[in-house]
Amino acid sequence: MDAVLRGAAIYLLLLVLFRMTGRRTLAELTTFDFVLLLIIGESTQQALLGEDFSVINAFVVIVTLLAIDIGLSLLKGHSPALERLIDGVPMIVVENGHALKERMQRARVDERDVLEAARRLRGIERLDQIKYAVLEVSGGITVIPKDGR
Repeated sequence: MDAVLRGAAIYLLLLVLFRMTGRRTLAELTTFDFVLLLIIGESTQQALLGEDFSVINAFVVIVTLLAIDIGLSLLKGHSPALERLIDGVPMIVVENGHALKERMQRARVDERDVLEAARRLRGIERLDQIKYAVLEVSGGITVIPKDGR
């Protein structure tokens, strides 16, 4: 039972932490982000297994984490409010060529991120060519050009 409680506690902690750090954190990993995730994984493993490194304990922890994840996904399907709380909602960060600075700061996105997505996805070079830039729940940025390209 200890492994189940540890698994649930770590799952909730990671859910809250990754929700607080923002969507852009996992959208495009840098080398440092990847190394940080590996370190988090190692730390999580130690916290989850404690002193019991048996296969059975590892199995119980894995099943617990997957069960919580599946359970939350089923609950999100029935509760739009819970889905918004856990996953967030898409956020407009550029509107009619103007950066919405407060939203961008809250989402930890800057104009360079938006312009990079605009160049890569639509060949857009300037902010004033963008009708809307939307930070999606997945962390990606969708760019809608002014001229409808």
